[in-house]
Amino acid sequence: MQRSNLKGLVFDLDGTLLDTLPDLAALTNETLRHHGYPTHSIEAIRGFVGKGAAMLIRRALPTGVSDAEIEAVVATWRALFPSLGHANTKPYEGIPELLARLSDRGCRLAVLSNKFDAATQEVIGAHFPGVFDEVHGECADYPRKPDPTGLMKTISQLGCIPSEVGYVGDSGTDMEVALRSHAIALGVLWGYQSRTTLIEGGAQVIIDRPGDLLDWVQNRE
Repeated sequence: MQRSNLKGLVFDLDGTLLDTLPDLAALTNETLRHHGYPTHSIEAIRGFVGKGAAMLIRRALPTGVSDAEIEAVVATWRALFPSLGHANTKPYEGIPELLARLSDRGCRLAVLSNKFDAATQEVIGAHFPGVFDEVHGECADYPRKPDPTGLMKTISQLGCIPSEVGYVGDSGTDMEVALRSHAIALGVLWGYQSRTTLIEGGAQVIIDRPGDLLDWVQNRE
């Protein structure tokens, strides 16, 4: 791994900054009920997250459902999000303090999520107003990870080059997008996927707790 001074960190959202799983489960199951499909346990839905709403719904639906029906169910999911999407969402313990310390050190901070952009803006505005220099969710200009387009654009917006930036996430997809963008792949263990998944995804650093990420940043200075 090429070593250079760290100037910025870009964060995944679900499972990294915010524990959104209870709301994702409630929202997904309400959507499934609305369309007459079986619901799932929260642990099953944990395994569906990580590649955006469309993939979550595709995984939650029975096999053989048409693409048109999947699109209709996704539309319902998004329509219900404002009322159900983040009522019980909260930052992971230590995350607000971590972000404050990083900001105090002059670290540039951003969010890049596979959550659709309107929802990403909404939850970041609710929980971390004014904290991040850039916030982007999935949209035409910021396609779903692991496509590197969005992360490379975000790194440029921070005024950095990829080797100066770490991408922080809890999934193999997050590690893949970091590597494809030539950023540092930082996998966290407090989210929804396992150490094995992060390693298989190419994680260059594994972080156990938010405070350990601050230690890692300090050790690079």
